[in-house]
Amino acid sequence: MEPVVDTMPIGELLDERRHLLDVAHWMLGSGAVAEHVTDEAYREWYALSEHQRDRIGAPRAWLTRVVGSISLARLALSDRERGPQDPVGSRGASGPALEDDLDALWAGALDALTPAERATLVLNEALGGAAGEPVSTAGPAGRGRPGPVDTEPLDRARHSLRATTARPTPRHVEDALADAVRQACADEDADRLAGLLDPDAVAFYDGGGKVRTLTRPVVGGPRVAQSLLTLLARHPRTTVHTRPVNGRTGLVARYDGQVAAVICLDLAGSRVVQVWAVLNPDKLRSWNSPRV
Repeated sequence: MEPVVDTMPIGELLDERRHLLDVAHWMLGSGAVAEHVTDEAYREWYALSEHQRDRIGAPRAWLTRVVGSISLARLALSDRERGPQDPVGSRGASGPALEDDLDALWAGALDALTPAERATLVLNEALGGAAGEPVSTAGPAGRGRPGPVDTEPLDRARHSLRATTARPTPRHVEDALADAVRQACADEDADRLAGLLDPDAVAFYDGGGKVRTLTRPVVGGPRVAQSLLTLLARHPRTTVHTRPVNGRTGLVARYDGQVAAVICLDLAGSRVVQVWAVLNPDKLRSWNSPRV
């Protein structure tokens, strides 16, 4: 089976980001500035082409060097040149405040969409395609942008999603299926987990560009199962429980007691047809508040 690249266990995702934050904080002495520097490093990572990322043998070391470079550049600026409002790294036309506003608008727009609409929109956003145009995960075309590809598996998955609203899954079936997914992940049973997924299941991993995770959708039950097993790999500091998520039963994964992933499961009958894993630390802040 073709490997699902760029998938990482939750512990590694968080440890990598914490490491980068520590490096930036040590160099700059400010937690808030360290957040901006770390986010800028991840933006540079995702600005690379897929081919360029594949050629980096040690991504964590590469990101550490980028954090160091951005921090040194910031330290080299005089107070007069930098000014209180300059974005970290000064590498783009928009600053952190504008990006935060856009992120909030994007999150609100996603919340208003049906699962199928959300899947289509995020697919095109992740791959750089224009709305309504088929996009490819196979390779560059033209100016390094993805070209056309057979989207039949995604179309079938979206059809299954439409069937979800036409045939709602009873709550007791939903609870049982979510718990079966959780147990299969805990047992690291790939075959059992794949059997709980629709053959054309699709998984999306929303890292918000702030953790190093998959940028493309994962298509096909066995590949989705593989990506979930990697993300939720057994670890003494990782726990996974079923919890209400967006009005349905989903999975909440914690690492060192901190919510590290919230996983929504869209069902059709007795199968999971779509997995939506939220790993974006900004979106998980409310889950890590004292009331959760």
